[in-house]
Amino acid sequence: VQLQASGGGLVQAGGSLRLSCVASGGTFSSYYMAWFRQAPGKEREFVASISWTGGSTLYSDSVRGRFTISRDNGKNTVYVQMSSLKPEDTAVYLCAADADGVLPPNDRARYEYWGQGTQVTVSS
Repeated sequence: VQLQASGGGLVQAGGSLRLSCVASGGTFSSYYMAWFRQAPGKEREFVASISWTGGSTLYSDSVRGRFTISRDNGKNTVYVQMSSLKPEDTAVYLCAADADGVLPPNDRARYEYWGQGTQVTVSS
C-alpha cells in the first residue's frame, strides 16, 4: 500500500490543522493506521492510532485531548484533527499502516508501510 500525507503548514500557537493520509494499492479497511511525528534531532514519536473500523483509538499523552484521529474507509483516508497546537508539536508528521497486528499500536516497529510525511510548524 502507498500512503500520501497532506495538510501540513505553518500555524500560530493555539491554532488548528487537519492532516489527511490517502492510501492506495491495498484494501484500506484491512490496515491498522497511525500517525507518528519526527522533529529535527529527535526520534520518531507515536501520535495516535486507529483500528480497522475506527472503533478503537489510542493517543500519546502529549496530544490526548487536543488531537483526534479518524478514518473514512470509503475514501481510503485517515485523518488527524489537531487543535490547541503548541510550538512543541512542530515536526514532520507521517502516517503508517499495519497489516499484521502483532505489536502494540504505539510501537513504530508494528507498521510496515509509511508515507512521506507532511511538515507542521507551530509558531509561538
